[in-house]
This record gives sequence, structure tokens and C-alpha cells, in this order.
Amino acid sequence: MAPKGGRYRGSVKDFPDFDASKDAEALHKAMKGFGSNKEAILDLITSRSNRQRQQISQAFISIYGKDLIDNLKSELTGKFERLIVGLMRPPSYFDAKEIKDAVQGIGTDEKSLIEILASRTNQEIHALVTAYKDAYGKELENDITGDTSGHFKKMLVVLLQGTREEDDVVSEDLVQQDAKDLYEAGEQKWGTDEAQFIYILGSRSSLHLRLVFDEYKKISGKEIEESIKGELSGDFENLMLSVVKCIRSTTEYFATRLYKSMKGMGTADNTLIRIMVSRSEIDMMDIREAFRTKYEKSLYSMIKNDTSGEYKHALLKLCGGDDDAAGEFFPEAAQAAYQMWERSAVARVELKGTMHPAADFHADNDAKALRKAMKGIGTDEDSIINIVTQRSNAQRQEMKKAFKSHFGRDLMADLKSELSGTVAKVILGLMMTPAQYDAKQLKKAMEGAGTDEKALIEILTTRSNQEIHAINQVYLEAYQKSLEDALSSDTSGHFRRILVSLAQGNRNEGEEDQAAAVEDAKQISDTGSGDSDSIETRFMSILCTRSYPHLRRVFQEYVKQTNHDVEHTIKKEMSGDVKDALVAIVRSIKNKSAFFAERLYKSMKGAGTDEKTLTRILVSRSETDLLNIRYVFKEMFEKSLHHCIQNDTSGDYRKVLLSICGGDD
Repeated sequence: MAPKGGRYRGSVKDFPDFDASKDAEALHKAMKGFGSNKEAILDLITSRSNRQRQQISQAFISIYGKDLIDNLKSELTGKFERLIVGLMRPPSYFDAKEIKDAVQGIGTDEKSLIEILASRTNQEIHALVTAYKDAYGKELENDITGDTSGHFKKMLVVLLQGTREEDDVVSEDLVQQDAKDLYEAGEQKWGTDEAQFIYILGSRSSLHLRLVFDEYKKISGKEIEESIKGELSGDFENLMLSVVKCIRSTTEYFATRLYKSMKGMGTADNTLIRIMVSRSEIDMMDIREAFRTKYEKSLYSMIKNDTSGEYKHALLKLCGGDDDAAGEFFPEAAQAAYQMWERSAVARVELKGTMHPAADFHADNDAKALRKAMKGIGTDEDSIINIVTQRSNAQRQEMKKAFKSHFGRDLMADLKSELSGTVAKVILGLMMTPAQYDAKQLKKAMEGAGTDEKALIEILTTRSNQEIHAINQVYLEAYQKSLEDALSSDTSGHFRRILVSLAQGNRNEGEEDQAAAVEDAKQISDTGSGDSDSIETRFMSILCTRSYPHLRRVFQEYVKQTNHDVEHTIKKEMSGDVKDALVAIVRSIKNKSAFFAERLYKSMKGAGTDEKTLTRILVSRSETDLLNIRYVFKEMFEKSLHHCIQNDTSGDYRKVLLSICGGDD
């Protein structure tokens, strides 16, 4: 990858006043006697460039007649040994060793093969092939073809040739032809012509392919990644997706790989080591920037929280700096976050639901059809689901009136007596007005033993002033108690103050005020003064009252002043329900669809399903922004909401949720 503007973008540089013999002696001393000085070893090796490390190896063998790598292997253990020994190998020999580890023994580490071969330049591939032959006396291609199969093997062989075009002169005609050929090989064809995908994605230049991807979207209406997911499968699909990601942005590809290596339970240490070693003198600064922008936390902080001991210290040295640390220079990663807020401050997203008014709607006919579905022995759940989920909320309210007029009966009461369990909860929820449904959910969150704080937070942090006012009115009518009184008696402390403030529905609705945004950012950035009470009070006074456009500008100014995203500070300075509520406000302001997408994903992730959350979000967002949530869900989790519901629910409950979801992305 070419450095930005010709600048060096690695995190490890040549050490000034370098003396290979002195370094060799220092390493020998650190390994001499009982036990080794691991800190001295890591400090020295991570402070030298790879070129300098090779000179140290030569000096070590000249002075002591021993192989430095062998000595390090005998002194060090585990992940720390793998990392330090990896740093001591020339880049091509490091890649060769990683490939060898991936193909030898029982089973193949396909992810390692994909990562290395999809991301390396022609020159790096040629050096890798030569190093592999030198180190193991075998042809790399033979070892890979002997260990893989099918289209996956064919694409790996193409990449191994290192013959990707490098010409920056692009033919517009060829761009259009390649886009057309890819479309005809996949979307327009019964079955898939994998050979076309292999030829075009394996041989064309990066610049050419980026233009092909743009043209492909114009022709097909889809991103190339969507088509690959729909047309290909298994390791071949993963390989082609990785090639596309590297063509679009190698640094973002590696940022994602690093994040996934540390996300969740356990750490994929081999992946973490491989990327930190192999990119430390190429583009680690750019990877850090992409990581900070995409995940709103620094790579440094994630490594620090996910690893330990000398292994952690060595990785942090390779990382080269913390992009979350406040400082006078306003690092590039924080600059990128700043620009993200600049864009979001002016963004206007068109909100789209999945449920729409039915054409040729007749409330009387629907009322009769519902009565028929519930009359006699047994209930026709399918008919009820089809009618209720194919109407808008306004039409459902007309159906209730028509039902009462025709049969003198309460439709809600009849549905309640005929349906049961989760299906009843969804259908009855859809039959309420949005304000009635929210009021009911808030009531349920506070009644009985214990309080469902997450439900209170989700509803009150995401509703507009108008929605809040409607909820207040319904709550008072239905339960003869104001929502504010209910919240006050069921919660306490700063958490109660936040909820009561939100329940007023008095958030400013004006546009941003640049000067005021600077002052607001300054007020909440001063976490060093005063106790936690005053910090929480300052955050509450601003996050609960300012308009969304204004707060986006505040968040932008906050990044500029502190080099932190505001969410980072809330998580660091606060705890419990107060932290959860303020984070929810920030996420809702950043991207409400992403906030709900994450809540939906967590409701279906792991053992058991959080049916309350799943039902509440699908019902309440069905006519507001569920289509937007669906799109963001697919983008965030690389699987469709429809697919997750399909796999995580069953029976009529699944049927009604899929109908609300409205389609598979």
C-alpha cells in the first residue's frame, strides 16, 4: 500500500544511533543466567526496525556463534515468544511461516491463508513464494493446492501468481464490460460462473476494480459484496469478500480483523500477532485511524484491556500510541471522528417503516374476517396474523371501531381470549396506538418486583417530544397516575432525574448553535474537577435538554477538545443505570437505527431469546424506521434481521415477526 501523501505510515521506525553489536550484546546479557529479562528484550526488539533486527541477528551469530531466534525460543514461551520471534523474521519469511502453520497438520487455517494472500501486493507475494521455497524446500503452490480444493483453491492459486495489474490508466469501456460480466456471471445467471469472478477479481488493478464496483452497483442496484454473499459460499465466499474489502481499503480490512480478534470471549492471539507484526512498518498508523473511526475507541485501549503481561507491553509498543489520549496535537484518528460528526450534523435520513396502509382497505370487511377467524372451535391464527400485520396502525384503529359496531364486542378482548403467549403480545401490541403501546410497556417495566431499567431507557431516550407528550396523556388516562410520579416512585438518584427529565418531553427542537456547542462541550469535558455528582449533573443538563442537531455539533466539538468520543468518557466516568441511560441518549443521537439494530441483535444472541425486547422494538418501530434498522442490522452484523428471527424463533411467533420485518435483506 502506498503511504499517504508519500509519508511513512508505519508505527515502528529505524532506531537512531543504531549499533547492531551493542544490541546483540544487550540481548545476550538479557538472556544470560537464571531467567531472562523479558522487559529488556521486548523494549529493544520493538524499538528497532526489521532491517535493523536482521543486522542484530548477524552480529549475534558473529559474536556468540549462536542463532538469536533459537536463543529467544529457548528463553521465552507462549504468545510472547511467538510475537518476539515473529518480529525477528524478515517480513517474507514471517508470512511463509504463517502460511506453513496454516496448512500443516490436521485441518487448515483458511482464515490465515485468506488474510495473507488477499492483502499482499505482487512484490510481497513474490518475496513470500521465494522465502517459502528457501525455508521449507517446497513450492508454496504445491502445498496450498494439496491442502485446499474447488474454487477456493483456484482463487488462491491465482493470487499466488502475484500478477495483479498495477497500471493506473483505467479504460472506461473495460470497467463497464467487467461490471457487466460479473453481473451476468452471478445475478443474471441460473447458478454462478465462478470463473468470471476469479478472473476479474484476481487480476485487475485495485483502481480499476474500485470503479468496477461502482459500475456494478449502477447495473445491479446492489453492492458487489451483497452479490458475492448471495452467489458464493463457504471459504470461497470468505476469500472473495476479503479480496473486495482489501481492494476497497486494506487498512479498514485489517482494522476489522483486529477488532474481531479481540471482541467477545477470548482473544484470537495468532491473528492479533500476525497483523501487528506484519503491518507495523507498512500502515499501522492508518489502521489505527480506521479502527478509531469505525469502532469509536482506540486500538491501543482495546489491546490494553484484552491482553496482559509482557505480551501486552510488546503489542502496545508496536501499536505506537493511544488515539484516545487527549493531547495538543489532535491526532488523525480523532480528526476522522471529528469529520464524522461534521457529516452527521447535517445528515437528514429519510425514515422508512416496513408496514404501510393497505390498498382498497375496508374496515367492515376486515372486522368480519377477524370475527370469522375467532368464531367456533379453534382459532385461525394465520388469518389474524395476515390481516393485522398487513394494515397500518390507523387502519387497525378503524377495524376496532367497525368490530364494535357490527358485533357489539371489544376486538382487543376477543383477541386476548383467542390468542396466547408471545403471539398474543405481538398482535395486541399492534392493535394499540403507538402511545398506548409505549405507555403499557413503561407500566410493565415498573410493576411488580424489580424494575426493567433497560426498557425504561430504551423507550424514553428514543422518543420525540410529540411521542412523549402522547405517552404522558395515555398513561394518565389508563393508570390514573402521571408517568412522572410513577418514575419518581420506582427509581432513584441521578437515574430518576434523567428519566423524569426525558419524560417532560421538553427537549429543545431548534437547530445547532456553534458558539453554544463549544461551551457545552467545554462544560462536559471538564471531568477533572468536582465529584462524580457534578460530572453526572453536567452531562444530564446538556444531553437531556438540547436538540439532536445541536448535540451532534457538541459531540464534534467534544472530540476536538479531548480527542475522545463523548461515549468513551461516559463509560469511563460513570456506572450503572446512569451510564446506560446517557450512553443510550448518545447512541440514539448518533444513529438511532444502529441503536435499535444492536438491541435487536443482543436480544437474539447467545442462549435464549429476549422476547420482550424483540417484540417491543419490532412493534414500536414497524411504521417508523424498521426498514432503516434492517439495513443497518445487515451492515453491522453481516446477516439479515429476517435470518436471525428465522433461526431464533418458531411457530406463529416467528410468522408474525417475519411479517412485521417485511423482507430478507
